[in-house]
Amino acid sequence: MSTPHPLRILVLTDTCDADPELVEAISRRATSDDVVFRLVVLNPARAELHLLHPERHDKAAEAEKTLRRTLPRLESAAGTRNVLGSVSVRHDPMDAIEETMNSEPIDEVMLHVREHAWTRRLHQDLAHRLAHYGLPVQVVEHPAATPSG
Repeated sequence: MSTPHPLRILVLTDTCDADPELVEAISRRATSDDVVFRLVVLNPARAELHLLHPERHDKAAEAEKTLRRTLPRLESAAGTRNVLGSVSVRHDPMDAIEETMNSEPIDEVMLHVREHAWTRRLHQDLAHRLAHYGLPVQVVEHPAATPSG
């Protein structure tokens, strides 16, 4: 596929540490096209906290430090320095995705978040919820995924 710009892939994850599944997925995807990865880490603060609550910002700052140590590993997997990472103030995956997509162009989405099995059965998982955007969505298995449902 030939595009006038590198493909912009949004990678949404709920962990700052790059586990082997995510590193491998980024490595595989980087070999097929000229890509830029936009890594967004969900805010690790408790979901019930208001967006302006100081704990949200404190947790995001802590996660940002871990992310900065992890980025070189992801850049190595991508074979490029084109991995831009940040921690979202948002805890909800869909909110973080929509906020990112509203602020910058995205061509594909790579999901690496824990989801309950029932969300897939009800077609309420992120991949199904993102279908209306018409973008390719890749789901990367999460090592902490719960097989229960």
